[in-house]
Amino acid sequence: MSRIGNQPITLGKDVTVTVADGHVSVKGPKGLLSRVIVPGISLEQEDGTLRVIRANDAKNTRAYHGLMRALVQNMVTGVTEGFEKKLEIIGIGYKADVRGNSLTLNLGFSHPINYPFPDGIKMSVDKGTMVSVKGIDKEKVGQVAAELRGFRPPDSYKGKGVRYQGEYVRLKAGKSAQ
Repeated sequence: MSRIGNQPITLGKDVTVTVADGHVSVKGPKGLLSRVIVPGISLEQEDGTLRVIRANDAKNTRAYHGLMRALVQNMVTGVTEGFEKKLEIIGIGYKADVRGNSLTLNLGFSHPINYPFPDGIKMSVDKGTMVSVKGIDKEKVGQVAAELRGFRPPDSYKGKGVRYQGEYVRLKAGKSAQ
């Protein structure tokens, strides 16, 4: 029995959900998101709430029950509030800048890294070292933040690199002189 899958999803006043042909579309003030519904799972809408219902108790269907509920909840949250991930750039000379429709990162390489904005993603830079990734699709926001972090992950000896805001990096001890 999925505890997450059985919880109803509350819809706001300005959120509309349409289910047709194995797809679910959620439209809100920030935009429109759609997703394929897994076979064996159905959505039922009533009185401003949405319920995820599974057809049977097969192992795969039970596994996808809570997943589909979480994905649809993230769609509803995305079109109403949106998602944001913040990254910190730590290191001397390391900085970021938004130029037109791309993010330029100087991370200690011999060349700057130009990262074009994917569709549906907005990025902003504060003080040259704080990058904010915003969007309505939680998966896409997380993927873009992970790709940016992947250009220069935090070093375990000095702590330099790109990290999520609030991420703790445990530093290793260097060589000890005798």
